[in-house]
Amino acid sequence: MASSFFFLTLLLLAAISAVTPCPPSERAALLSFKAALTEPYFGFFNTWTGTDCCRHWYGIACDPTTGQVTDVNLRGESQDPMFLKYGRSGYMTGKISPEICSLSNLTSLVVADWKAVSGEIPTCITSLASLRILDLAGNRITGKIPTDIGNLWNLAVLSLADNAISGEIPTSIVNLARLMHLDLSNNQLIGELPYDFGKLVMLSRALLSGNQLTGSIPKSVSQMNRLADLDVSSNRLTGLISVELGKMKVLSTLKLDGNSMTGPVPSTLLSNTGMGILNLSRNGFSGTIPDVFGAGSYFMVLDLSFNNFSGRIPGSLSASKFMGHLDLSNNHLCGTIPIGSPFDHIDAASFSNNDCLCGNPLKTC
Repeated sequence: MASSFFFLTLLLLAAISAVTPCPPSERAALLSFKAALTEPYFGFFNTWTGTDCCRHWYGIACDPTTGQVTDVNLRGESQDPMFLKYGRSGYMTGKISPEICSLSNLTSLVVADWKAVSGEIPTCITSLASLRILDLAGNRITGKIPTDIGNLWNLAVLSLADNAISGEIPTSIVNLARLMHLDLSNNQLIGELPYDFGKLVMLSRALLSGNQLTGSIPKSVSQMNRLADLDVSSNRLTGLISVELGKMKVLSTLKLDGNSMTGPVPSTLLSNTGMGILNLSRNGFSGTIPDVFGAGSYFMVLDLSFNNFSGRIPGSLSASKFMGHLDLSNNHLCGTIPIGSPFDHIDAASFSNNDCLCGNPLKTC
């Protein structure tokens, strides 16, 4: 009988803990966070009523045992039925209140794609040690990335793209040892990438395009064995492509276009059978295009346009398993365009503005 009573007590305690409401202090923090924002069209914040922020508050999730808030997920462009119903994306103004930092157990903070959320990233965000996702993309956020961003040692996703964030990338960012996705594209960032950027060994995507970054690609990048996507296009980068960068086994997308990089293209980069999208256009690369393509070459995009390449088009391109988009225009190439695949389905624009190329689809030699 006593054992049955004990078992029933445990069940009762479990039931009570399963419906634990959020602490009043966290409810107050959320209401302060809400007060700094204005969302005029959908009325999402109208659901933020009552004493329990864990029940039916739009975008809020809590730990079922403690009732503490774990997720603030407010995204202005999603498949949410509300967006589909009204046929429009979200719009929100205001700022991100530092009160959000009172939610000490927060694992994800998403205030993304609202177009007009402004102000700076509260520096206190770096105190949220449990944070795994920080996504503030698609707003008008200004100021700098917090210097101590590296304190968020659990962070797996950092997305600050499409804002007006300025200053340099903090050197502490390399301490985010669990970071898998980094998107800082389309901001106003300056300075160089940290020389030890390669310490981010878990990183699979590094999207840094559309800034004003200078310097060269750190040699340590070649140590990133999980990096599949590196996009540093439309910056002010200089320097050479290292041979080691071409040897990366997982790297399948490399976009360096729209910079001021120079020198030859390593043969390792073009012979890398894992490379699927390679865009080196609008730089100052020179020399001949290495004749190292083969049956394992599978390029969805190979864009070498607007450079200073000279010599002939590599005949080994015809041996490629697949060549989707090829652009060799605006260089100093000369000679006969090879025949056969992939050249038989590429239009003349891909070969235009070279010194003396001839053959189909250009004029006959």
